[in-house]
Amino acid sequence: METAGKSDEYSTPRMAWPQLSEPQAAAARSLRQRLKAVRRLVVKVGTSTVTHPNGAMDLLNIERLCRTLADLQSQGRQVILVSSGAIAVGMNRLRERKRPREIPEKQAYAAIGQAILINGYNRIMAEYGQISAQVLLTRDDTDNPEALRNIRNTFMTLLDKGVIPIVNENDTVSTHEVFHNGTFGDNDKLSAIVARILEADLLVLMSDIDGLYSCDPHKYGSEACLINYVPEVNREVDKLGGEAGSLGTGGMKTKLAAARIAGAAGIPTVITQGHRPGDLDLILGGETIGTLFAPPSLPSGESTPETPED
Repeated sequence: METAGKSDEYSTPRMAWPQLSEPQAAAARSLRQRLKAVRRLVVKVGTSTVTHPNGAMDLLNIERLCRTLADLQSQGRQVILVSSGAIAVGMNRLRERKRPREIPEKQAYAAIGQAILINGYNRIMAEYGQISAQVLLTRDDTDNPEALRNIRNTFMTLLDKGVIPIVNENDTVSTHEVFHNGTFGDNDKLSAIVARILEADLLVLMSDIDGLYSCDPHKYGSEACLINYVPEVNREVDKLGGEAGSLGTGGMKTKLAAARIAGAAGIPTVITQGHRPGDLDLILGGETIGTLFAPPSLPSGESTPETPED
C-alpha cells in the first residue's frame, strides 16, 4: 500500500474499519462496473497535484494529466477540469514562500498564478490536439437563476464543441475561497457544484493521497487501511476528515463534503491519487482504484465502508 499524504489529512487514529456486508460488496462491484459507461465527468485536481512543494508548476504531472484528459475526450467522453494551484503558482513567480494572510495579496497572487496555469494547460492540451477554455465562477453566479442558466449554456456549448473547460473560482472578485470561510470555500466544493449543474455522471477528486484511509497513513503507515467503498458519508466517515496542507485550501474534510454534495445529486465520487493521472482510465474501466462514494439513491445496506483485500 502506498502511504502518500500529509499528517494533517486525518484526525482520528482508527486503525481498522469494518468489512462490507455482502449486499454492500455487491453494490460496490455493480457501481464500479457502471463507471465504464460514464459519459461526462468532472475532474478536480488539488494544488499538490499541479505544483511542486515550492509552488512551481509540476509540468511533468500536468503533462500526464492533460494527456489522460485528452485521451478521455478522444474516447467520446466529456471532461470538465477544476484546477487549484493559482495562488501557489503566483507566490512562486513572485518568490514568496510564506502564504500571505492579507486578502489583496492572495487575490494578486491568484491573478498572476491563474494566467500562468491556464497558459500551461492550453499549451500542453494543444500538443495533444485538444482545445481548452477558461471558466471562472463565483458563488453569486451559481445562486442566481439567470446567471446559472448562462453558465450551464456556456458549459454545454463548450462540451458540444469538444472543448475541455478548465474551471476555478474567480478569486480576484470573490473573496470567499481565499478567506476559506464562505460560499464555495474550496475547489472540492466548487467541483461538486459544477458536477451537479452539468448533471455529470462522475466526480473525481485527485489529491496527494490514494483515497480515504481509516487513519493518517503518513503517521501510522501500514496500519492505516484504504477504504475502497463508502456507501454513505455518515458521522463515522466524517470523523476521518482533516485539514489541508500548507499551500492548499482543501483537505479530506472538504472532499467528504464534496462527495456529500455530489451524492445528493445522484453523482458518485472517487477520491484518488493525483500523481497517477492515468488511474482515471482504470477507474473508468471498473477497477478498484481509490475510494468510491455511492450516491444515497443506491441501495447500500448497512453504512459501513470497505477495507482492502489482502
